[in-house]
Amino acid sequence: MDIILLERIEKLGTIGDVVTVKDGYARNFLLPNKKALRANEANKKVFEANRAKIEADNATRRGEAEVHSKDVEGKSVVLIRASSNAGQLYGSVSVRDIVDALNADGAKVTKAMIVLERPIKTIGLFDVKVALHPEVAVNVKVNVARSPDEAEQQAAGVDVIAAMFEDEAAEAAAAAGEFEAGNGEEIEAEAPAAAVEADEA
Repeated sequence: MDIILLERIEKLGTIGDVVTVKDGYARNFLLPNKKALRANEANKKVFEANRAKIEADNATRRGEAEVHSKDVEGKSVVLIRASSNAGQLYGSVSVRDIVDALNADGAKVTKAMIVLERPIKTIGLFDVKVALHPEVAVNVKVNVARSPDEAEQQAAGVDVIAAMFEDEAAEAAAAAGEFEAGNGEEIEAEAPAAAVEADEA
């Protein structure tokens, strides 16, 4: 379907561009959200008649978003979640979780602004894009951890999962060393008795 864009759409175009998109994308997203018009002759005339106003309104919203971006850019939020020993979350971090955490920190964002490429299903540090306007986007950091202490370690650059596996490996090696040392003592203790039996024979 051919459409006229009413705002900038990433990877598609800017205001006034006539582009071809899949029917489902147009019907389910672009048209109902007033991001585009069907590119027929009537709509082209309506768009051209209102182009100056559409562009002026966009410029105003872009300016407001740029001011707002100063309160959002670089924010870091901590989300405490239960996970397996391998760091897999029991569930996943949702867009709503991120919005609630950011807004609790004074960001004033909505679910529609959060651009989550894929669900967050492990503990760790994640860069999340926040699109305050089609032409204004900032990044925030989402720190998903099992405890506030782990969150602090991650923020300081520690890979808590790798560190946990290293600790477990060290404990296993220490336990194996103790086991071998214990076995060695038993072997030495048995040796004199065997020697005595040989002498008596």
